[in-house]
Amino acid sequence: MKHVVSVSIGSSKRDHRAEVEILGEQFVIERIGTDGDMDLAVAMIRDLDGRVDAFGLGGMDMYIWAGRRRYTIRDSKRFSAAAKHTPLVDGSGLKNTLERKVVSFLKTKLGMDLEGERVLLVAAVDRFGMAEALAEAGCNMVIGDLMFGLGVPIPLRSLGALNAVARVAAPIAVRLPFHMLYPTGSNQEQSTAKYTKYYEWADVIAGDYHFIASHMPEDMEGKVVVTNTVTEDDIANLRNRGVKTLVTSTPNLCGRSFGTNVMEAMLVAMLEKPVAQIVPEDYLGLLETIDFEPRVEHLQSLLTTKVSGEDLIDN
Repeated sequence: MKHVVSVSIGSSKRDHRAEVEILGEQFVIERIGTDGDMDLAVAMIRDLDGRVDAFGLGGMDMYIWAGRRRYTIRDSKRFSAAAKHTPLVDGSGLKNTLERKVVSFLKTKLGMDLEGERVLLVAAVDRFGMAEALAEAGCNMVIGDLMFGLGVPIPLRSLGALNAVARVAAPIAVRLPFHMLYPTGSNQEQSTAKYTKYYEWADVIAGDYHFIASHMPEDMEGKVVVTNTVTEDDIANLRNRGVKTLVTSTPNLCGRSFGTNVMEAMLVAMLEKPVAQIVPEDYLGLLETIDFEPRVEHLQSLLTTKVSGEDLIDN
């Protein structure tokens, strides 16, 4: 039996444990939150290092991406240094593969004509694969990295604009304390309506769920939300606000959707090779074999329809 643990600096209220069988192999998958306590998270990784098969780093990224440039977040180095024997991943390897696939899934399986579709992508630097796929599909995008990540009320309208801003801002941003860039701990449970006109303008709201929820207005009637890392309470919240369709890039496992960091850790445990030697084709080949597909829920149906899978944990 393989044991995969997502150590997250997010809220412990979102903790979850699942036992699943994948390709004939038993897995125990856990998400353990530390409520924003980075020291505790680092200590937990040190304690479990060598005793589990793979770590996912939840609630934060190790890198942000813009174009082909990768910027390492300073605070993340503490976590990678603590994992000396067990591989540790943050989900970025899957975000450039799995989250590209979710865009084609919207077209082929849900029949969405994405040409000209109005999309609010709350942050692209942590989901650059999805951002590129949406742009290639012809979506009319508002990219919210400055707004949602740095609190600067300036929307970006293209990946070219994002790249230009990132070349200047990213080297500075990655040196900031992570809590200044992303909600951690109990801050993940707080929400203040902001940038409402962009939510109202968009047909599709896409990206990290905590960013989406942090400023989500009460009225989300008819919207499609494309994200992951949702709990049953999150789904109820979206339903109550009128969201029409929820799509998570990861499937449902025992009642919730784990994040890409957990999925990547699980695939690393199955591949049994050094992370540095794993290429996107390795992940894609395993995903095809496992036949993981995005989860879809039509939230306003009398009986909620789950098109594929059941639900997965952070990032």
